[in-house]
Amino acid sequence: MFKRLHDDNTFVFTFDGTDIQACKGETVAAALFANGIAALRKTHTSSSQRGPFCMMGACYDCLVEVDGKTVQSCMLPAQPGLQVNRAKAQDE
Repeated sequence: MFKRLHDDNTFVFTFDGTDIQACKGETVAAALFANGIAALRKTHTSSSQRGPFCMMGACYDCLVEVDGKTVQSCMLPAQPGLQVNRAKAQDE
């Protein structure tokens, strides 16, 4: 399990309708990991669960949906009130 080094300047955003606590300076992926969420989407071919892997934007395993757009959660700064959802498989 991932553990925060500090809990300063906390705020909340939502992931699939659930409140997620985040700290200033964290990415969405880091905040989700710190809250015990690792599976962010399923592949469209085998429905295998995928989640953050490289944490630097190279692998695209951490895709999520924000405001109708698919983005990499490891590259997206967490912000108060952000509404994040699991990315849908391309054939859904």
